[in-house]
Amino acid sequence: MTVPTATPISPESVQERHDTDSHDDATTRDRVLRLIVELGPISAADLARRLDLTSAAVRRHLTTLETERQVEARDDVPVGKRGRGRPARKYVAAASAHAQLGTAYAQAALAALAQIKSTLGEEGIATFAQARSEEMRSRYTAAMDDAGDDLAARAETLARLLAADGYAATARPMPGGIAVQVCQGHCPVLHVAEAHHDLCEAETRVFSDLLGVHVQRLSTLAGGGHVCTTHIPLTFPTRKDS
Repeated sequence: MTVPTATPISPESVQERHDTDSHDDATTRDRVLRLIVELGPISAADLARRLDLTSAAVRRHLTTLETERQVEARDDVPVGKRGRGRPARKYVAAASAHAQLGTAYAQAALAALAQIKSTLGEEGIATFAQARSEEMRSRYTAAMDDAGDDLAARAETLARLLAADGYAATARPMPGGIAVQVCQGHCPVLHVAEAHHDLCEAETRVFSDLLGVHVQRLSTLAGGGHVCTTHIPLTFPTRKDS
């Protein structure tokens, strides 16, 4: 009986397999990072469930992302009485992650705004911010009108429109159904907004007008938060009702 001999594996084949595995790891890690940007704070267990990965695989990617300072872990301390054991850890995107996700034209925009400021002063910056927010309003109005008068539906629509524009936005209902929060996990103009907060203020006013109710900005990425959070009350009269 002839015993088949094993086919030798060439160094090139080993390297090719390693390169493929490395590429797959990087792709999966990018998915983990983007989900953290969109939904953070989020636990490893929730990431595993949403991405259909094992807990071990997710934790391996999280360890790498933490080492690269792309994400940060925080203890999730629930409101009220805390049970025994360590609090669950949840992950948010670190500041360095946003540069990786795209703010390519930020330096050009900053240079242009510096020129505007030197020529027209702070009023010129405010005018630019208002023009940018008006452009957003004009693009969003039709879809917001299609959402009807239900505030929760309008908030969902706003989040969807922002997500399409690269803001990694989600609408998150608050307990008791009294409010919903639109959270923007990424800001394509973050570096510009850090230097010129008028952009955030003008954007908040547009959100209020589009929703037809007074909204409150609880945090912003430009202000050092891990997410831009806009609080939208559902139990107050809308502007149409008042």
